[in-house]
Amino acid sequence: MYTNLLLFLVAIFLFSADTVPEEPFIPTWQGAILFIAILFAFHRITRKLYSHPDTFLSTGYFRVEKQLSITALGVYAIILYLCDVKYYFSFLSFGNTMPALVNVAGIMLFLFILAIIWRAGRKNYELIFGREYSDVAFVITNIKANLPIVLPLVVLSFLYDIVALLPLPGMQRVLGSEWGDLFFFGIFLIFVVLFFPPLVRRLWGCKKLPEGELKSRLDTFCAAHNFSAEYYLWPLFEGRMLTAGVMGIVPGLRYILLTPALIETMSEAELEAVMAHEIGHVKRYHLLLYVLLIGGFSLLVSMLAEPSLYFFLSFSVVNKLVLFSGIPVEDLLVVVSGALLLLFMLVYFRFIFGYFIRNFERQADLFSMVAIGESRPLVSAFEKIALLSGNIRDKHNWHHFGIGERIDCLERAEKNPVLVGRHDKKVRYSLLAYIAIVLLTAALVHQIPTERLVQRYQENFAEPLLLQKAKQEPERALWQRLIGDLMLHRNMEHKALAAYEKAYSLEPVNPEIMNNYAWLLLTSKNLELRDPSRALTLARAAVTLQPKGYILDTLATAYWANGLVEEAVRVEEQAIFADVTQKHFFQSRIVPFTHQTYEESVRHQETKENKE
Repeated sequence: MYTNLLLFLVAIFLFSADTVPEEPFIPTWQGAILFIAILFAFHRITRKLYSHPDTFLSTGYFRVEKQLSITALGVYAIILYLCDVKYYFSFLSFGNTMPALVNVAGIMLFLFILAIIWRAGRKNYELIFGREYSDVAFVITNIKANLPIVLPLVVLSFLYDIVALLPLPGMQRVLGSEWGDLFFFGIFLIFVVLFFPPLVRRLWGCKKLPEGELKSRLDTFCAAHNFSAEYYLWPLFEGRMLTAGVMGIVPGLRYILLTPALIETMSEAELEAVMAHEIGHVKRYHLLLYVLLIGGFSLLVSMLAEPSLYFFLSFSVVNKLVLFSGIPVEDLLVVVSGALLLLFMLVYFRFIFGYFIRNFERQADLFSMVAIGESRPLVSAFEKIALLSGNIRDKHNWHHFGIGERIDCLERAEKNPVLVGRHDKKVRYSLLAYIAIVLLTAALVHQIPTERLVQRYQENFAEPLLLQKAKQEPERALWQRLIGDLMLHRNMEHKALAAYEKAYSLEPVNPEIMNNYAWLLLTSKNLELRDPSRALTLARAAVTLQPKGYILDTLATAYWANGLVEEAVRVEEQAIFADVTQKHFFQSRIVPFTHQTYEESVRHQETKENKE
């Protein structure tokens, strides 16, 4: 289940990171052929791997299933990015009013790829677990087993879309505020607490433990530990898996799941020790803490996503990489943000989440030992599980510790009971440290100059983006003008002049190009680049085509630079009428026209630069 959780998280990430193109990368008919060919090739691979003799034993079967499930992620990514399936799925959103339908389609596609694995391994499963299925029934059973992993996300997505469509302005403001995510996390928590446990129980086909001696013993044991729950038989792998689980935070909706194999294999004392372990999860609030840890991940992602992305993109070396590789900046933005999110997700769930759930399991083990009064029953249960599950005693486990490690810990703790309290403190302090780090991160994020990072990113990536566009469309003057504007902003006036000249040669009747070109010829810090006479010709032509306020201001400056002061004042007054919102600015521009000549302003600038 934990491995499948990571698989689906990565699949969901791959789908969400993919963008919807304006047009498919390849024609639809070619995409359909490629889609079928990829799935057929994967089908052949699964058939071949499941034909190996080792896969007719449980260890080989699970090993190949895990390998193929990881391979399925690669197949999924290839289909997404080569066949542009998200482009076709986007039509399901009804004009982008129900994006949740697109997300559901993406999940269903991944389930379809996994179904190829399940169908290929059906006969192996039947031989190992002794039950016959049709292909359809076997696939549906596996879908039901994995559905609880993605169901909360699906429900949350639909809820968000539905609320967004409601004509409730107040609700829309809440959703758009910084508390919007917290609001939806609260909704998610209610769903998990009230609806998730009974829904999962039904999906997994669990049946209530019948009345009898066993149920009476369990009731008596739970009552002795001030605990209540309903007991269900868990048909995991036809009930032959030796395991148990607890679901539900609210007492009335709390279930202990026991596989038939566990009941049949364990002695009374061993079964009580296993029950005490599950009770320990509840008594130590692990079920609530799982929600906290998942919510912490969402909170950290929402806080760190934008600053970390723009921090990475603000480095000039990344700018150089774009220029060298020729990768479109838009695509790089998607790739980088996606890669950062994927890396954080894998690190968080594999190491941070994994650290806590391992130690939660150890805490539940120690609780069982204390509750029973000795470690022997639980150790004996673990030894049976290890032996009957394929001698896995020494196999390490990233989310539960290995069985051998758990036995060693119990034996040490029985000899030295101080270790129980020490481990409880370790978990407690780890949780406090985790909460402190999340809160500290929240406080520090507000100190990060995100706007400055965004500005630096825009400055760094504007040039490669414009150069790419100019290379792709060399006959389009717009890109040359924007390059000239950017170079002028960076005080790279020679490059700006070259860009404006090229833009003007491509489109000699464009008022924006003529205006910006004229302004550079009038105001360049490099006096050798100034040419008031040519600037006047350009500005006159620009005003004839587009008499806007800022273009009239350029013409007024050109008149002033050529000694035509009365004309300069008259045109600047026209600029005021053309754009009354800039009235005060244009009025202030008249003052130097009447109190200083253009040549005097040039000498003043030279003197100022020499002093600096």
